[in-house]
Amino acid sequence: MSETPSVALTIAGSDSGGGAGIQADLVTFAALGVHGASVITALTAQNTRAVTAVHVPPVDFLQAQLDAVLDDLPVAAVKTGMLATEKVVHAVAEAAAAGRLPNLVVDPVLVSASGARLLDEGAERAYVEALFPQALVVTPNSREATALLGRPVETVDDARAAARDLAELGPRWVVVKGGHQRDPSGEPSAEAVDVVYEAATGAVTELRRPRVATGNDHGTGCTFAAATAARLASGDTVPEALAAAKDFVHEGLTASAGWRLGAGHGPVGKLGAWARRG
Repeated sequence: MSETPSVALTIAGSDSGGGAGIQADLVTFAALGVHGASVITALTAQNTRAVTAVHVPPVDFLQAQLDAVLDDLPVAAVKTGMLATEKVVHAVAEAAAAGRLPNLVVDPVLVSASGARLLDEGAERAYVEALFPQALVVTPNSREATALLGRPVETVDDARAAARDLAELGPRWVVVKGGHQRDPSGEPSAEAVDVVYEAATGAVTELRRPRVATGNDHGTGCTFAAATAARLASGDTVPEALAAAKDFVHEGLTASAGWRLGAGHGPVGKLGAWARRG
């Protein structure tokens, strides 16, 4: 008889193409041996090429989902993704402030892959003022860090400064992910370097892996944050969880590098990473 798994919760949007969002999070949880529960913040019509429509359910339905999960399941860690509106951000922040969202990992989905801003100013402000102070870990990529700070975040040095400044907004740990980093010449860097900042000590560490040449990178941010939450739910410390998440994403990118799913940016291979571990 197998041991009862830990439970992780994702609060995010649904990706009908299966590459990111709720779908990516639940596959990642399962691949890492954690039972996944979900609260869906938005429904999207999308594939590997584009998002063609978005439907945001009323915030009281989000609250009903949240209550249903938390009133019954022993959630050990929580990951947020696309929160869609200012009201949704505040609802999640209120639950966190009430102590209902343990080991909260906030992936601030603010900017699309093309660089377009996804949320209005009110929702971005709610992230900064209400949600970040409740987070154990926040995981912006360089484009999201740029949006939050109002200055370019392109190099590893930029990421170090950004992580320190974002920590002043209240999260206990900040990870500025390096998927879009460039070297001093302006070319994509040879390594993907995630800069980790611990607010309590001011310690800066780096998670480095060789950049994988692939167009199958849809969902890498979701997968990293979900893997972090899964490892936290299983009892890892934050540094252990982040290192494991970095490995998981790198393995997934490597395993799926040659896939041909759709005509656009294909999904990072969550199950591919799992298979490589087996």
